[in-house]
Amino acid sequence: MAELQLIDFGMLLVVTSLVAIVSRRIGLPYTAGLVAAGIALALLPIGVDLPLSRELIFNIFLPPLIFEAALQMPWKRLRDQLPLTITLAFLGVAISAGVVAGGLHWLLGWNWLGAAFFGVLIAATDPVSVIAAFKEMRAEPRLCMVVESESLLNDGVAAVGFSILLGLAGGGALTPVAAAGALAWTVLGGIASGGVVAFVLLKLAGRTEDHLVEITLTTVIAWGSFLLAEHLGASGVFAALVAGVIVGNLGWRRAISDNGRGHVLGFWEYAAFLANSLLFLMIGSHEAHQPLALVSGALAVVIALTLIGRAAAVYPIALLFRPTRLRLPAPYQHVLLWGGLRGAVGLALALAVPASVPERGQIIVLAFGVVAFSIFLQGLTMPPLLRRWKLTGQGDPDDARSS
Repeated sequence: MAELQLIDFGMLLVVTSLVAIVSRRIGLPYTAGLVAAGIALALLPIGVDLPLSRELIFNIFLPPLIFEAALQMPWKRLRDQLPLTITLAFLGVAISAGVVAGGLHWLLGWNWLGAAFFGVLIAATDPVSVIAAFKEMRAEPRLCMVVESESLLNDGVAAVGFSILLGLAGGGALTPVAAAGALAWTVLGGIASGGVVAFVLLKLAGRTEDHLVEITLTTVIAWGSFLLAEHLGASGVFAALVAGVIVGNLGWRRAISDNGRGHVLGFWEYAAFLANSLLFLMIGSHEAHQPLALVSGALAVVIALTLIGRAAAVYPIALLFRPTRLRLPAPYQHVLLWGGLRGAVGLALALAVPASVPERGQIIVLAFGVVAFSIFLQGLTMPPLLRRWKLTGQGDPDDARSS
């Protein structure tokens, strides 16, 4: 069995490499190519059975993806956009989830708990495909920062809302005080976990200039902060996000050596590439086995509700910031709407919905359907839309992630 798994892993690495090469040459978004490859692998007679679970996504794939994104996020630019992105993440998730949940209850007859579960999990956006397109097309730096930082934050917010609903599904009572307390602990506990782990291990990293040790310690920071927060009942997403921002801004000046910085960044760029590649291959493999045809009518309703919910969050919040220096131009708002792809976090949460929820089976199938729609239709149409809205060719493609 171990030999078979090793062969399977090697084959997946070859597939990801081929997809990366072909995608770059034909201008296809990498994640769309990976999902298509995963579907093809699942349909072949020699197809590989790829596992996918909430634990695998959260404990293995999310820490490097979140940490790497935060590692290259300059604090000054993040801080400047923070009022806007926090509002989009917290208020935006609440609005979007409410619209979707209400629509599912009134249009499809779902009970409120099942509708709320789906509304919360589908509110989490995944910018991987869009950010890749941004870098290829040299999109405006501020647009990249807003899209990516808002997505990282709303992943954490969706996970927080989901944990509160899990308590309800387990028979707990939801009072305003209890909900506020759970929210505060999940967010602040995650931030504290990420900060403590990062500062302690950066202190240790500052005692060496061995880049291998520095890479090792940042690896412990990424997974350690995430798993510590999850163990404490806090948000691992916020923990890894905070840890990455600390390492990427304070670590270079105080702990990571000048010689080690390039090695650390190179390692995490590869780690994120590997995690993304395997994750989207697995998503594609499981897409192939979802009975989407049986829920086509419900899927059309859910996709429409998801887009309406996202619009109901983006445009009013943009209007709220219109008189300020953080105003969002209309094309930015359209990108936030159409570029709000769904991905790993939403699927992980869907797979974690308790069996006691009557709509659990539909939730999983419909979540896969929304992810497929967003990756193939929204993801593939973003590059021409960026050109149409004249949001490309503005400076260095790495400007958005450099200080």
